[in-house]
Amino acid sequence: MRLEIICTGDEVLTGKTINTNFSYMSQKLSDVGLAVRWETTVGDDRETLLQAFQLASQRADAVIVNGGLGPTIDDLSQEVAAQAAGVELVLNDEWLVRMEDFFRRRSRTMPPNNKKQALLPVTAEVIDNPIGTACGFALDIGRARFFFTPGVPRELRRMLEEQIIPRLLAKSGLQAIIHLKRFHSYGLGESHVDTLLSGVEALVSDGSVKLGFRAHYPQLETKLTARGADMDDIRRKLEVVELEVRKRLGNFILGEDDQTLEGVVVAELAGRQATLSIVEMFTGGQISAHLPGAEKIFRRGIVARDLAEVCAAVNLGSDAPEGELTPQTAEAVAQAVLRLTSSTHALAVLIDLDQGADRIEFGGTICLAIATAGKVESRRSRILGGREWVRLGAVELGLDCLRRYLQGLPVYERTDFEKA
Repeated sequence: MRLEIICTGDEVLTGKTINTNFSYMSQKLSDVGLAVRWETTVGDDRETLLQAFQLASQRADAVIVNGGLGPTIDDLSQEVAAQAAGVELVLNDEWLVRMEDFFRRRSRTMPPNNKKQALLPVTAEVIDNPIGTACGFALDIGRARFFFTPGVPRELRRMLEEQIIPRLLAKSGLQAIIHLKRFHSYGLGESHVDTLLSGVEALVSDGSVKLGFRAHYPQLETKLTARGADMDDIRRKLEVVELEVRKRLGNFILGEDDQTLEGVVVAELAGRQATLSIVEMFTGGQISAHLPGAEKIFRRGIVARDLAEVCAAVNLGSDAPEGELTPQTAEAVAQAVLRLTSSTHALAVLIDLDQGADRIEFGGTICLAIATAGKVESRRSRILGGREWVRLGAVELGLDCLRRYLQGLPVYERTDFEKA
């Protein structure tokens, strides 16, 4: 099935609003095996919008239109949809009552211009919006079925997942039972993982399991989309593929499905009734800030600009290491903060930045250590790519090494983002 997405609005066309709705829709559709063939962005102009609808109606089987369902003069989707379909706009009394009730339950009076949102093409099928006033709808224009959605992200997402995707799956003839399995990894690039997982799709001979990726440095999401007659069928198909993915990616897998790196670390510490203190340089405290719901395990966070400040903060004093930054320096800092705070675990992430202007060759040397009573492990890493690249890499490197330490895995395994 040939799919097109049309996004409307001057604010999107001019770049004043980042079009996150398109990326969300395209990803969600891809996850269920529906590939988007075209994406069009159109401003708030009747003639241009009409041309976009007419073109899509000739080349696509289904079209999702996002935006333009509001109450203001520049919201044009209903009007232009009716024009493109060659039908009249009529007042949908049922939706008007819904809107009036929406405002009444919030102790507000509905403004007169909101009545515009209940004007729909006479042949339209209403698509419910349980959390807003913009009425979604579907109708045929030319050869294509058009689905009109609100621009408000939370309204769009609920409508897409609960109502539009099931309709599209039924129209496409694809099996409606689809499951997405996700693996999250730190430190491996997309092309590397694609090579490592070569051939895993073929483990299911009917082609009903597809491999995909979503990169968000420094992590990678590896996706398995499976279709089947029912969930038992899907589980049988995925079992052998999941085992092979875990085998090939090994210790680099930090979590699966809804797990996050931060959540895994907190769960490991909480399960031990452990406590954690963190020392970090250059990160702006982002390692500490990344830990969700860590009140019970977090003991202290120290953020400093340079090594002298770090050493002073952890009471190293005359014992402060001298010379260049080394893993042994990080070990001394981690052990010192462990003593200072009486935590069960301490993480030190120290960074020595290059000098000069920010640029693609700009890098940083990261030395980190994890200390517990009677044991300390450390590693060194060199990351290039600019200040923000170094900062992001260091934050997640620290958390991933702590995750490895807690799970009894080697703290050091070379990543794709490190320079020798």
